[in-house]
Amino acid sequence: MQNYLLKDVWVVNEGKIEEKNVYFKKGRIERMDPGFSIRERAVEIVAAGKYLLPGLIDDQVHFREPGLTHKATIYTESRAAVAGGTTSFMEMPNTVPNALTEALLEEKYAIAGNTSLANYSFFMGTSNQNADEVLRMNPRRKEVCGVKIFMGSSTGDMLVDNTSTLHRIFSESELLIATHCEDESVITANYKALKAARPVLDAADHPLVRDEKACFTSSSFAVSLAKKYNSRLHILHISTAEEVALFRNDLPLREKNITSEVCVHHLHFTAADYERLGYLIKCNPAIKDARHREALWKALLDDHFDVIATDHAPHTLAEKEPPYEQARSGLPLVQHSLLLLLHYHRQGMISLEQIVRKTSHAVADCFRIADRGYLREGYCADAVLVDLEASTRVSKEQLLYKCGWSPFEGTVFPGAVARTFVNGNCVYVNEGYGKHLFDESIMGQRLFFSR
Repeated sequence: MQNYLLKDVWVVNEGKIEEKNVYFKKGRIERMDPGFSIRERAVEIVAAGKYLLPGLIDDQVHFREPGLTHKATIYTESRAAVAGGTTSFMEMPNTVPNALTEALLEEKYAIAGNTSLANYSFFMGTSNQNADEVLRMNPRRKEVCGVKIFMGSSTGDMLVDNTSTLHRIFSESELLIATHCEDESVITANYKALKAARPVLDAADHPLVRDEKACFTSSSFAVSLAKKYNSRLHILHISTAEEVALFRNDLPLREKNITSEVCVHHLHFTAADYERLGYLIKCNPAIKDARHREALWKALLDDHFDVIATDHAPHTLAEKEPPYEQARSGLPLVQHSLLLLLHYHRQGMISLEQIVRKTSHAVADCFRIADRGYLREGYCADAVLVDLEASTRVSKEQLLYKCGWSPFEGTVFPGAVARTFVNGNCVYVNEGYGKHLFDESIMGQRLFFSR
């Protein structure tokens, strides 16, 4: 492994932006100070004018392997992730087969160990029938990011609507419980009412089927269970103004038992975009009207919401075609999530320090990830070097997703990811002119948790 010395770089970390030299040695951050030099052999990178951020930690992605590899693999999507500045991810269990046993979960870890350029962890899946298997993971709380419960429709056997199963997991799980919260009975009633009024639905009907009531009914139920049993609950991809009141902003993050996530697509798109993008932005929970986006931004910045993620969920273009009932939900995002946030930074809506806090610091604190999420001496050297003077045009030719499309095609983002470091290894270099250079000689590492 090479050692690296980044010279005269603006370090964005723990609420400050300071010009420093940064030395990565044997996969760790050895030193961060202004102007020092070293005698040891290292690759020197003159980074004057560029910004060094902790690598993003995405707590919700769907990389589709095993079983759905026609649209994504851990290898392809981790390449896209590091090209976008994401150095660690936590992946969801609704693959094929669903990751509902410890053995199936470990198969995913084995795949990632051989093919992932980013660091990785995987959620244990739940069903109405596997509570015993889920609770057997308690002794492994330092090795697995959490338990995922789909409290709304999902792939295979993963809709958990048995209340006794939910009560048991919330009362007995020692792992963080992450939930997808949409109430199936509300969704079904909405769908039937819309179909009765007009038999053929389109993409713009999606936020009417999966509406505010479906989200709030489910999220409030999850919160009530967590409060009853003092569970560690993390609600994923909040999409409505109504849900903001379920979360507190008067406690430090590490003192919260109930935390939340907002995703980049809910911060960016609104229901008005269905006319232009149609089923390309169909996702669960649905993208809703502009009043929700405004409320989500406010709640993010005032700390009702704790972290930003992507819910990266690629499908082939053929799978995104009508009719409504067959068009799959989900969109690919992980290659451009940081660039999208830099767009909003340029507009003055969010500072670089806030981007770092919500995409790195807070994720590490929320999940208690060991030695990551901050640029600190002794920590793993996961970092992204950003050039704010450059720009990035999203074109089909430059996409790294296996599905081969993006809702941002044609967009020009301010800024560019210049380099990405994972465990001190420079895994990605942006050579300009749309050229990506990867070092695939060293794979990412399994995440561990200080619980």
